[in-house]
Amino acid sequence: MMIKTTPNIITSILSVKHKEYLSPHYIRITLTGNDVSLFGNATVGANNKIFLPSEIDGKIYFDQKKSVRRTFTHRGINIEKKEMIIDFAVHGNSGPASAWALKAKSGDALGIAMKDATLELYPVADWYLLVGDATGIPVLASILESLPKGATGVTLIEVLDKEEEIPLITTSDIQVNWIYNATPGEKSPLINAVKNLVLPDNNEVKCFGYVAAEFTTVKELRHYLRKEKNWKIEDLNAYAYWKYGKSENGSEPERREEKQN
Repeated sequence: MMIKTTPNIITSILSVKHKEYLSPHYIRITLTGNDVSLFGNATVGANNKIFLPSEIDGKIYFDQKKSVRRTFTHRGINIEKKEMIIDFAVHGNSGPASAWALKAKSGDALGIAMKDATLELYPVADWYLLVGDATGIPVLASILESLPKGATGVTLIEVLDKEEEIPLITTSDIQVNWIYNATPGEKSPLINAVKNLVLPDNNEVKCFGYVAAEFTTVKELRHYLRKEKNWKIEDLNAYAYWKYGKSENGSEPERREEKQN
């Protein structure tokens, strides 16, 4: 992502206003608070950090030694209504953020930290390739919403089954394809789905890809697009949002190293 302004970090403790299941494993949390307006410069679709209540005293500390910190997507904001939206792809109580979202009720507190900056999620292109699993839906949905009318390309999204499909809004002409995988993190069908696409010639058509998924999927697709299809580094944003079998903190060094390749 290209930073257009010098960012400062804004932090605030907001509270749950509304909770909605968009699918059996996808929860939309609407937060509220007087400080929502402070995040007005933040780009919808960019990363933010959430800080969960401490297990010791229930308070929120902007210190990951005291409060669990996780990375999520800034899904939406309404300054007039003092509302901020964060979507959670939940997978039971095995992860702290997923467990919090499942139990969240009106009035519950959540710490938010975000760059006070306008970020470029994607450049202007002739053809877009958007690829992700359930964890990537928030950023892919944000991109689809912001793409200009008439933009062309393909979106591939991996979810558990048909019940996990959620409504996506776009004025573009992007083709959206849902792909099912009952065992997320294992043998992702996204890899073959991308390889089976007839991609435009990137020397003749300006292409751009955004990939947000599990570590192995991202690694293989980065190699395929960069090395086999000769996409330039600026033609692809690829982020491993998680690694199968490891926590966010436990996989962070590997995910950071892979992103640099």
